[in-house]
Amino acid sequence: MSSSSGLLAEELQCSVCLDVFTDPVSTPCGHNFCKSCLNQCWNNSQECKCPLCKETFSKRPNLKINTALRQVVQLFQEKFSLSKTDVLCDICDERKLKALKSCLLCQNSYCETHLEPHQRVPNLKKHKLMDPVKNMKNYICQKHERPLELFCRDDQTYVCVFCSDGDHKTHNTVPLEVESKEKKTQLVKTQKDMQQMIQDRIRKIQDIRHSAKLRKKSTEREKTANVELFSDLMRSIERCQAELLEMMEEKQKAAENQEEKLIQELQQEITELKMRNTELDHLLHTEDHLQLLQIDPSLCSPPHTRNWPEISMNTDVSVETLRRALTQLQETLDKNLSQTIMRRMQQHAVDVTLDPDTAHPNLILSDDGKQVRHGDIMQTLPNNPERFDYSASVLGKEGFSSGRIYFEVQVKGKTGWTLGVVRKSINRKGPLAVRPQCGCWAIWLRNENKYWACAGPLVSLSLRVKPQKVGVFVDYEEGLVSFYDVQSRSHIYSFTGQSFTDGLYPYFSPFPNDNGTNSAPLIISPVNYNE
Repeated sequence: MSSSSGLLAEELQCSVCLDVFTDPVSTPCGHNFCKSCLNQCWNNSQECKCPLCKETFSKRPNLKINTALRQVVQLFQEKFSLSKTDVLCDICDERKLKALKSCLLCQNSYCETHLEPHQRVPNLKKHKLMDPVKNMKNYICQKHERPLELFCRDDQTYVCVFCSDGDHKTHNTVPLEVESKEKKTQLVKTQKDMQQMIQDRIRKIQDIRHSAKLRKKSTEREKTANVELFSDLMRSIERCQAELLEMMEEKQKAAENQEEKLIQELQQEITELKMRNTELDHLLHTEDHLQLLQIDPSLCSPPHTRNWPEISMNTDVSVETLRRALTQLQETLDKNLSQTIMRRMQQHAVDVTLDPDTAHPNLILSDDGKQVRHGDIMQTLPNNPERFDYSASVLGKEGFSSGRIYFEVQVKGKTGWTLGVVRKSINRKGPLAVRPQCGCWAIWLRNENKYWACAGPLVSLSLRVKPQKVGVFVDYEEGLVSFYDVQSRSHIYSFTGQSFTDGLYPYFSPFPNDNGTNSAPLIISPVNYNE
């Protein structure tokens, strides 16, 4: 019964007999009782008072059945099968008492008093007694009028002793107690299974609520990170806008100064030319031949001035300035965006330690589990199921099956390596297929400067600079695995739209020594947020 039905049962319970109301009546003080219970209380007392609150009534109230409450009780009993199932004694004459046992042979039910002969008389002691039941005929064979003491497993029905010697003679019959015991065993097992199912579902609810809590926290972090990201971008845009405007203002001032200077030079030359022209005009009107012959020869030709037709004003200065400024703005935004993305990924940094139980026998791990290099001599190690026996690889100790992780690996001085993540069930015996279809998401370096994404088929990567430290970022729910050059804060490659159904583990392969040219180790580095 549910808690709500239990509470309702308490409300519909008589406080005298402590059972569900029978013919409920109400007292003037508002309390309800069974009619027979209340009458019995008042019959045995010299005053009429409420059995619950003890309020005394000067006159015995005329009790009438509360029909509305009785209907509620009937509906409640029908819905929850709470009708009174007390079996009454068949022998009691007046007030029938509750039966203690029923006799299958006598086909009667007896209270404690009338049951006494069955416990004393030898012949009656042989009778089959059982817990009291109302419908005795359901326990008696209608054909032989004998108790149904046996169960026929072939026909799945109850039979009496005579039936077992007749129609069911060749059938598999067992005592009811045996069948009942087996049935109870099955019920116990079913109950345990159901209880386990309940516990499983309770744990599932807890898991869902825990996941929802984590998702809510993650969403809040993402919201905060996005606000910070766009705030950084807005500040970068405002700063670049201010720099652009300042640059354009400086260019404008420079152009205005140049124009003013040119105008001053032109005005100066115009003044000089006017003076020369006035002087020439005077000479042209003179009659003094001697004066004309004595003039400066330079007056006979135009004065030397700047070649003004060759001088042009660059009206596209602002356009070119804008183009350069926009290019600078784009570079600044890209740089700030990369820095912001790196900072966001680094917030999910985890402490990765190499697992020696997975390391190929040729690999040598440092004592702190942070470095791995390839050795020339194969070590004698247990060939446990977790260990790679063909591919010179090793995994991180801790796996993950939700959320985001980020770790950084120093690859400085190496001519070959492979980095990424693999699923827990990756094949560790024999050749390893490094591609997503086989549960491996990785990039590698070969021949010192050949970078590839192991996307199946391989994807050639064109990198502007040789990475010295590689960052690996994984978003389990988004199906994303990304690789970054930590120092240049540039993106290398991303696997997107992946579907992860198994735990993922960090994966490392330092690649063979190559005669000492590739002897440098792969080093799991602590994340430097200011790098």
